[in-house]
Amino acid sequence: MSESSGLLESLQRMVGTLIAIGQSRLELLSNEMEEERLRVEQMLLYCSIALFFFGLSIMLLTVFIVVLFWDSHRLLILGGLAALFALAGLMLWGGLLHVARSRTKLFSASLAELSNDQDSLASRS
Repeated sequence: MSESSGLLESLQRMVGTLIAIGQSRLELLSNEMEEERLRVEQMLLYCSIALFFFGLSIMLLTVFIVVLFWDSHRLLILGGLAALFALAGLMLWGGLLHVARSRTKLFSASLAELSNDQDSLASRS
């Protein structure tokens, strides 16, 4: 009986270890999914703000062209504002491109840990 109970305890420990490994891998996968969601939200924020400023610059450029044939001092102010909004839009667009290019491989840490687990199990056999 002691041999069968020792085998049963060994199997229980092995199952417990496998469950703990699975749980840690799922937690890591969850963290990676959350990081990816936050990156996509940041990209959408940059994109929407950049489009807002591009829209403002187009509107102000239109007003600038209409006022071009008006008095002399309004042109400088409208042109400066149009340039300011266009510059803000370009800066945010650059930030969006930076975030888009710096993305990491999805689930890379989880895949690396699973590979380590597989190598560890293969070396024990």
